[in-house]
Amino acid sequence: MKLATWQIGIALALAIGGTLQVEVIQASETETILKADNAAEFSAVAIIVRKGMLSGGRFEFVDSKEHDTVSARLADMQALFDKHDTVAQMEMNTKIQLFNDQEEVNGILTRRDNDRLVCEHGAPLGSHIPRTTCHTYGEIQRRQRDNQHYLQTIKQVPSMKRGG
Repeated sequence: MKLATWQIGIALALAIGGTLQVEVIQASETETILKADNAAEFSAVAIIVRKGMLSGGRFEFVDSKEHDTVSARLADMQALFDKHDTVAQMEMNTKIQLFNDQEEVNGILTRRDNDRLVCEHGAPLGSHIPRTTCHTYGEIQRRQRDNQHYLQTIKQVPSMKRGG
């Protein structure tokens, strides 16, 4: 009888864990980072995005290729707003170009957002009981960077010879 109670308890725990896992995924909705309807709004948001890509910023882990893409798309959008002060003044083809540029930038920034929550479900080292752990993208990237730095430091330390 105790075995049946134990099995029911595990089934309930798994059911609750599955529900919580779904809730975590649903709670993490994507945010539109770059969206502007006029030249003044765009200029303010573009400054925030450029600062965010600097070291220590919200998007500091944007790689060099992505950084170049974001910079190019921001320049393209700025050129569109230089010709038309608002989106309402733009022709349909220009609006589509602006939208596509914004979507490309938002895709890159969303993927590289330090605040984005990344969850994994698996058994930790030394255990057979799986669990869900969540960390921000920034925490994961900093940990990887610190680990690589540590390994490089260890490689530079000369090995000690045994014996005399």
